[in-house]
Amino acid sequence: MNYPEIASRMFNTPLMLQPAKADTIARAFAPRVLGLPEADAGQMGLIGEKLRDDTDMWGEKTYRGVDRPMEGIGLIEIEGSLVNKGRWIGKSCGMTSYEGIGIQADDCRADDSIKAVVIEVDSFGGEVTGAFDCAEKIFELSQVKPTIAVLTDHACSAGYLLASAARQIVLPSTGLCGSIGVVSVHVDVSGWLKKEGLNVTILKAGEHKADLNPYEAIPQDVLARELAELEELRVEFAETVARFRAGRLSKDQALASEAGVYRGAKAVSAGLADAVARPSQVLAAFGAELGRAA
Repeated sequence: MNYPEIASRMFNTPLMLQPAKADTIARAFAPRVLGLPEADAGQMGLIGEKLRDDTDMWGEKTYRGVDRPMEGIGLIEIEGSLVNKGRWIGKSCGMTSYEGIGIQADDCRADDSIKAVVIEVDSFGGEVTGAFDCAEKIFELSQVKPTIAVLTDHACSAGYLLASAARQIVLPSTGLCGSIGVVSVHVDVSGWLKKEGLNVTILKAGEHKADLNPYEAIPQDVLARELAELEELRVEFAETVARFRAGRLSKDQALASEAGVYRGAKAVSAGLADAVARPSQVLAAFGAELGRAA
């Protein structure tokens, strides 16, 4: 595992991730942060769409095109933790990359044989980096073809941002959605260093060069600045989902939720979703509706 690379994605960076999930990841990951070897991170690239030419260890293409569960309908899966770049397309690795989602959205839009798209979402969120661009790709797809986000069972934080870009959101009675907010985790290891008899001297050129370093508590001015930046991101989040869900969820309503999550019918009442239904029945109903409209 490439722990340093994962740590850079987890700590001291804004995340659109449900806090309970962030806490679980932090508790599991923190003991592994220091001193472990690097490995292939699977980094790809948005410029040039490198994922299209990527192959696995057996020489097989990583991306084989959009899945089609029914004739004329494309399927995009948004599963697990969301990261900006990488060869993670499906749920087998526990992560999905915005890069992979975006390429599938582009292909669904360009392929005339795909008449509509189901977006299956089961994610507590992930990185801010890349999330808004990916959401815009799904929204652009939704402008030209019917799209429906089916939650199985969660669309929180960045997961909800992506789901909100579909024309409709359907969730089960036990499903959760929302968490329109941003969180960042800072690790202060100064107490542990003191206990171990270690003293870290930070040498820097530039006043803010060592801001958010893990060897000391966050200074109050740095804390205030970081909180202000997180609030700016939350406002952008609220503005974006309000634009995607025009007439159903306003910016003020999104902000007033204070990053809360809503279950089943309560999510519909709050304007975050459109209907409660069993996920296993949505595909057939969606296909039948398209057939009637044709």
